[in-house]
This record gives sequence, C-alpha cells and structure tokens, in this order.
Amino acid sequence: MFSRKKRKNMLVLKPILREGCLLEPSPGEEERLTLVVPRTGWLERLSIRWLGQPEAIRVRLDELGSFVLSRCDGTRSVQDLADALEQVFGSKAEPVLPRLVQFLKILNANGWIRMIPPDDQTS
Repeated sequence: MFSRKKRKNMLVLKPILREGCLLEPSPGEEERLTLVVPRTGWLERLSIRWLGQPEAIRVRLDELGSFVLSRCDGTRSVQDLADALEQVFGSKAEPVLPRLVQFLKILNANGWIRMIPPDDQTS
C-alpha cells in the first residue's frame, strides 16, 4: 500500500518570524515595514565578501503584508490573522483567506517564517 500524506489545516497553524529576521519601519512610510533577512549561507557569505553583495535581503512590504508580518509571533493562528485583516481593512483585503494563505506560503517557502502546529507550546 502507498501511504497518504496527512494534510494540515492551514487555518489552525501559527506563523512565527524566523530567528534572525527583523522588521524595520520603512523610511517615510508610517504603515509599512521592511523585512530584513540576513544572508547566512556559505555561498551567500562568499558572494558578500567577494562580489560586494548586500549582507541582508530587504523586502519592502505593503500595508497588508506589514500588518500580517507584525502579528506573526507564534500566538495567533492563520484564522486569527484573517479575522484581524478583515476587521481592519475590510473590502481592501478581499479575498482575505486566499491572499493570506498564498502570502504565508511564499514566506514559508523562502524560509522567512515557520508554521507552528496548534498543539506545539514552543514559540
């Protein structure tokens, strides 16, 4: 028999910013943040040293992205984030769940956040 991979309910997972990643205010923009991701891989360190590459990846977030990432602390579930987005931004955030889930998947795929299961007490 072949095994089935158990699917996780994304709405109950709790996103948390990866250790080392920082959120900084964007200059001149009150509501927006910049995600700063240090480049720590061995190849990245070589490119920093020998090719003059930047030491960190800087991602300027829009209002919605700033709102979501500032709340990714491992205490709020994806559903909590969706509810907060809907309450604060209303129709500007529509469709809330598909946009939020896709945004979090991209962040997770890049290794900038991790998703904590609801029964995990480590944060």
